[in-house]
Amino acid sequence: MKKLSLLVLMSVFAAGPAMAQSACEAKAVGKDGKPLAGAAKTSAVKKCKKDACEVTAVSKDGKKLAGAAYNSHMKKCEAGA
Repeated sequence: MKKLSLLVLMSVFAAGPAMAQSACEAKAVGKDGKPLAGAAKTSAVKKCKKDACEVTAVSKDGKKLAGAAYNSHMKKCEAGA
């Protein structure tokens, strides 16, 4: 039973970044409502991820991160870690 609950817990954490990825891909639509493709889709997904990660780039005391801390946070967040 412990193994099953551990497996379920691990799969939930592994699915988090995948859900964020699919959410950004779902938002990648053109003005005409059709899904984007190629470079336009890549650019839209990258911007979506960056925007989502910038919201969480704050320190423990609530101030915005800057410099190396900001860069490290953004790299980890955009990679899905």
